[in-house]
Amino acid sequence: MSVNRVAGYPDLSSSGASVYTPQIYAMELLEKFYLSTVFAQISNSKYEGSISKQGDKVIIRTRPDVTIFDYVKGMSLREHRQTPESSTVELLIDKAKAYALNIDDIDKIQNDIDAMAAWAEDGGKQLAISIDRSILNAIDADAPAANTGATAGAISASYNMGVTGTPVVITKANALDVIQDMCSVISEQNCPDTDRWLVLPEWWFNLLNKGDLRRADVTGDQTNKVIRNGYKGQISNFDLYASNNYAGVTDGAMTCWNVVFGHKSALTFASQLIKNRTFPDPDSFATIMDGLQVYGYEVVKPTSLGVCYAVKG
Repeated sequence: MSVNRVAGYPDLSSSGASVYTPQIYAMELLEKFYLSTVFAQISNSKYEGSISKQGDKVIIRTRPDVTIFDYVKGMSLREHRQTPESSTVELLIDKAKAYALNIDDIDKIQNDIDAMAAWAEDGGKQLAISIDRSILNAIDADAPAANTGATAGAISASYNMGVTGTPVVITKANALDVIQDMCSVISEQNCPDTDRWLVLPEWWFNLLNKGDLRRADVTGDQTNKVIRNGYKGQISNFDLYASNNYAGVTDGAMTCWNVVFGHKSALTFASQLIKNRTFPDPDSFATIMDGLQVYGYEVVKPTSLGVCYAVKG
């Protein structure tokens, strides 16, 4: 809309009949904000090389448990000898996501921006977001009973991780305490202290920022990076991530979240094929660009995975 003019003054704006004033289009597209993805940070990809060239399944052999017994001098070991046998876990490469774009060749030449490049970049990011969302909202089902529910804890059964109908109510006062309970849950499964992760919904991270997390001595960071630049940091040996990819669960009048945490040994991810192609449309004067990703993921060590069923208080 042009500047107002007095009655009878000619309209020389871009909307007037003479169009003396040009209408300018920005050469840069409006910046688009994307959901952050975390699946690469919370999973391992150690089996990706096994599937990169061929096949649709990886058989993963687990380590057996060796039996320990008391020994006294002179005893026969024959009856104690063990032939260890281990189970296997299957990593299926059975998922695929794609996008398909096209632009008329006339528009491609006459447009003042490289629309195809911008769309392809968006397609790649949307693929990652879609994969991330599917993983975050599925793996909670594979957590063992000892790492979930009102009596979580393989040894003590003393940590409340919430159940349907009675979620853990997270407030500013207990947001940090519940994270410490999560840490204890997987510690009772003998998970290593390194490579632990926790993915929080954004509202939980907000409560942390309003509570004890503001204190530099909690994070061990005297410059308080957590508040200063959005870095999520480490809490209770967890590498902390916040995500908007969680899907809320309707529980009566409440919206609850299955908040997952664990160790990188729990989840494996393998991408077998990432392909982008550009070619002429055989039925039109246009250019086509398609993108495809073929992948699979599996919870291969469930004892390293836990779930807190929570609601914002």
